[in-house]
Amino acid sequence: MNRYESLAADLAESIRTGLLRPGDRLPSVRQTSASRGVSPSTVFQAYYLLEARGLIRARERSGYYVAARVARLPPEPDAASQPNEDTVLLDMSDRVFDLLGSTMDREVVPFGSAFPDPLLFPLERLARLVAASVQRLDPWSTVDSLTPGHAPLRRQIALRYLVDGLQVHPDEIVITNGALEALNLCLATVTRPGDAVVVESPTFYAALQSLERNGLRAIEVPTSPREGIDLGALERVLARHAPKACWLMTNFQNPLGSLMPEAKKRELVELLARHEVPLIEDDVYGELYFGNQRPAPAKAFDRKGLVLHCSSFSKCLAPGFRIGWVAPGRYAQAVARHKLSTTLTTAAPMQAALATYLEKAGYDRHLRRMRQALASRQGAFIEAIAKHFPPGTRATRPAGGYFLWVELPAPADAPAIHQHALSHGISVAPGPMFSASQAYANCLRLNYGYAWDARTEAALATLGRLAGT
Repeated sequence: MNRYESLAADLAESIRTGLLRPGDRLPSVRQTSASRGVSPSTVFQAYYLLEARGLIRARERSGYYVAARVARLPPEPDAASQPNEDTVLLDMSDRVFDLLGSTMDREVVPFGSAFPDPLLFPLERLARLVAASVQRLDPWSTVDSLTPGHAPLRRQIALRYLVDGLQVHPDEIVITNGALEALNLCLATVTRPGDAVVVESPTFYAALQSLERNGLRAIEVPTSPREGIDLGALERVLARHAPKACWLMTNFQNPLGSLMPEAKKRELVELLARHEVPLIEDDVYGELYFGNQRPAPAKAFDRKGLVLHCSSFSKCLAPGFRIGWVAPGRYAQAVARHKLSTTLTTAAPMQAALATYLEKAGYDRHLRRMRQALASRQGAFIEAIAKHFPPGTRATRPAGGYFLWVELPAPADAPAIHQHALSHGISVAPGPMFSASQAYANCLRLNYGYAWDARTEAALATLGRLAGT
């Protein structure tokens, strides 16, 4: 058990026994840090965890207080799903466009959105940096950094890898137009039309769209809401189908929110290395953890250069900038060539602005505030699901990110709920969108990343009523 988990467990026990009563103010972060001999960061992580569990609540400029009543939380979904492990031809586009259209209206409550609240990002500060970067832009930089990307930005990204214990040289990094371009470049590098690619089940619908667009077949592998892909099932698939790649999220998977333990990530990388199958690792949510430190990506255990690690600033800092990157291991030259022959380069002013922000403007401070907000909103969201949704509802409790996977009691029809919710000004993401075989008809992915207020709770109450009819 980590220090923050131990501290959280002690405080939870004090609340359970009545030593800390509803409405009591918890000791300040500074007091707890001094009395327990731990860092303020550890105390914050413990408080975030208790808040996510509904045991405490933050009051602005006042501190943390024991919740007025201990939340009755819904149970978590059962273990891994069991999809058919055969290859599947894809037909995703219409379903995805229907959902995306419903999340672009400001009047719609965006539970179906793939992005967190834009008000969580330091957009004014970034805008000033963009303006400054345009004024100072070296004309030759538009040529020097054409395909690999802005050298100072690649250096800052390499430094963040180093902080996490990964040795990635700046020259190995290719800047892309968001993580999705990075992922598609990797897919084009390691596959050809007709090949099979392993995906989680459920998986992010954009992965299925990419496979469809490239004429690839999907192999769905059972995935646990807690610990990620089933390695036993994956090993069977590798032997039976000889797929050309795996596209996985090991940290806060979309839509489940699952976090693969480090030992399992190591085992995953070793398994794929034995079969010489590359891993396209989608790690766009890795910075949005609620624990004491960033969970290591599978890339940390790669010894053969088979992990193509993709990430982005879109989910954690600058959603409109569309700046992502890939550290593609042994495939670096091939990925760079694909980038050169498709989009050639990525917007120089945006890259320069982000490089300056990472170097000077308090990126980690911003991330701490964002994580705290997301952890708080998750706690309120789960408590409201327990209050408003029908008996038998299950919901995940991720340790990061901003998605919940909600499993409704049969015979719930998620696509029908999606349509009914839209008529009430609420968007949701129905489960079949996340499956090549259109499974999970009784499941919803809900975004808890927006501000918790009366409108949000009223929308959840409406959604719960629709789910029970």
